[in-house]
Amino acid sequence: MRLCALLLALTVAATPAFAQRGERDQKGVQGKNQGMSKDQRQRMREDLRTFNQDRNRQDRQQRQMSPQEREKLRRDIQDANKDLRR
Repeated sequence: MRLCALLLALTVAATPAFAQRGERDQKGVQGKNQGMSKDQRQRMREDLRTFNQDRNRQDRQQRQMSPQEREKLRRDIQDANKDLRR
């Protein structure tokens, strides 16, 4: 009796796992057909690479501040610090 109950419990517990396996196998076959083609993936990689190169190039270019801009920034920071201390 206990053996039958154990087998029944294991069968009930394992059923969702078997159902998930079947769904995954079906999606795998369809998923490959629905995905991007090799050319589309390659084009996307190249686009991302170009975008990242452009962004990195912009980050590297730092504009030099004029002495007046530097002095104004220094005063603004000092004023902000004074306000924080109050």
